[in-house]
Amino acid sequence: MITTQLIERITSYFTKNFKDEPISIFSPGRINLIGEHTDYNDGFVFPAAIDKGIVAVIQKSKTSTCSVHALDLEETIEFSLDNIIPIEDGGWKNYVLGIVSELHKSGKKIDNFNLVFGGNIPDGAGLSSSAALENSIVFALNELFELELSKEEMIFISQQAEHSFVGVKCGIMDQFTSMFGQKGKALMLDCRNLKAIPVDIDFKEYGILLINTNVKHSLANSAYNNRRQVCEKIVELLEVKSLRDATETMLQEIRGQISEDEYQMALYVIQENCRVQRALHAIQSENIDTLGKLMLASHKGLSEQYNVSCEELDYLVDEAINDSNTIGARMMGGGFGGCVIQLIKKKVIDTYSNYIQTAYKTRFKIDCNIYTVELSEGTHKIY
Repeated sequence: MITTQLIERITSYFTKNFKDEPISIFSPGRINLIGEHTDYNDGFVFPAAIDKGIVAVIQKSKTSTCSVHALDLEETIEFSLDNIIPIEDGGWKNYVLGIVSELHKSGKKIDNFNLVFGGNIPDGAGLSSSAALENSIVFALNELFELELSKEEMIFISQQAEHSFVGVKCGIMDQFTSMFGQKGKALMLDCRNLKAIPVDIDFKEYGILLINTNVKHSLANSAYNNRRQVCEKIVELLEVKSLRDATETMLQEIRGQISEDEYQMALYVIQENCRVQRALHAIQSENIDTLGKLMLASHKGLSEQYNVSCEELDYLVDEAINDSNTIGARMMGGGFGGCVIQLIKKKVIDTYSNYIQTAYKTRFKIDCNIYTVELSEGTHKIY
């Protein structure tokens, strides 16, 4: 969770260095229960904001430049509002610059500011630290300069910043979930119209366990772009707006015009959209067992049809399946590394965590990291 200690550490650094009392913002990371690689196909996803995220503190600057400090990395960027361009290999700095640039493009006027941020989202875990950072910055600037942006306008600024300054053609799920998350609820999100159904989830005796593989294979970026291209090709052949509008019957009719790999990838997306809708009914009827089975089917599709898993992810899911206290598990995120999300009985989480850390280290000669999370409120002002 975002602790008082974390907030005080970031605020203390700010007041010490800038001699001013800042506005404080919290923006959470997210998990996704089910619905992977469906967001950029206008499909359905089932994410939730979590109690790990970014704290950003901000106040107007008395100098002629802006200063942003990443406390955890001990890195600072200073820049002029008159010269906003991407930095080659700039990492987090381009998220900041991208937000400022998109605000300028939208006609919103901001002045110089000082900002410090830090957080507790595990690095590389696929919990969308990038969206949390983007949202924290745009939300902070909106508060500080009274820009009167709606939350929906802010998430599109965040998304466009990632497109134009970071070079990642991300969907909108991460920014939406981080901004609109609700405590104790998941969001059944329609990525075409951005209509979300908040759903109370009673996991009963089960808890959410995240296991970070601590790997990111080099295939990730090229494979992501390739799968988007395949989806676009199928859409063109089917003459539909997106794979959201396709059915298995329609796909079967063009099977002779595409490769088997392309067929399986498109079939996965169509089936995953159906699984998300079935998951909604399972959760609403408090049928957690069915949710678990849908998660396992999702992973099987991601691994064997969409081909975005890896040995480490598959191993963790296989181990989860073999444990009688687990009812669901799957890889989460873009693939080729990152996290497995697992639904496991709370009473055995510590025991299982000790087991899997040892087994994983023995198998792959690297550590995996374990996290437990609660469902949290979205981006908001702390004080």
